[in-house]
Amino acid sequence: GGPRPLPGQEVSVKVLGALEDGGLVERDPRLIFVPGHGDVVQALELGVPTMQPGEVSFFLAAFPYAYGHPGSREPDVPPEAPLLFEVTLLEVRDGPDPQPLPPAVRLRLGSQRRERGNFHFARADFAAALRSYRLSLRALDGPTTASPGPEEEEELREQRVKCLNNCAAAELKLGRAEEALAACEAALRISPDNGRALLRRGQLLAEQGRDAEAALVLRRALELDPANKVIHTELSRLAKRQSSPSNT
Repeated sequence: GGPRPLPGQEVSVKVLGALEDGGLVERDPRLIFVPGHGDVVQALELGVPTMQPGEVSFFLAAFPYAYGHPGSREPDVPPEAPLLFEVTLLEVRDGPDPQPLPPAVRLRLGSQRRERGNFHFARADFAAALRSYRLSLRALDGPTTASPGPEEEEELREQRVKCLNNCAAAELKLGRAEEALAACEAALRISPDNGRALLRRGQLLAEQGRDAEAALVLRRALELDPANKVIHTELSRLAKRQSSPSNT
């Protein structure tokens, strides 16, 4: 009884997940998530909002709605495996306001959501991947109950840069070059010598015809990684373009 979950509300569910042979691969007595945030497999994202509190449902999920073509190591799910989920909807409540969290919890949430984004990216669901990466950044940037120590602060910085680089990759897959460039520049504001962000920024600037800026960025990337063949190729392409008759 009771209303079904509305968009933005948080749910608590009891979940069992099994393979076709009956092998149990998931058991969580109280899984908490917000449908639409991309923190769980799509079978739960789509199925739980159809339920009422107290209801028990079975969802037979084809592999695209479970762990996709590659499967999963944790939990141990083979490639292209359908799963049977037994789900009990325990509670529905309004989505939580951002609460101050200890730095360690922010790091854990940020890592979980980034890994979820990587899962979506591997399945070529780039919009879902981008959503997870943004949620990861929100967790990493959220209010904290205490100032992080030096090691935690460094790890927060590293995770932010990884997330921003992943955002840039997802934006590119979605055909949004300006947004990808903005993500690269945000990563470089945190870590000016991040090679991945420098290379991608140089490539994007070159695509926009901003050759002089691109060359400066790519040369800096090459200083940091002299053996990188991709950077050499990009600089060679720029040099050829600048020396072509049309440019002359």
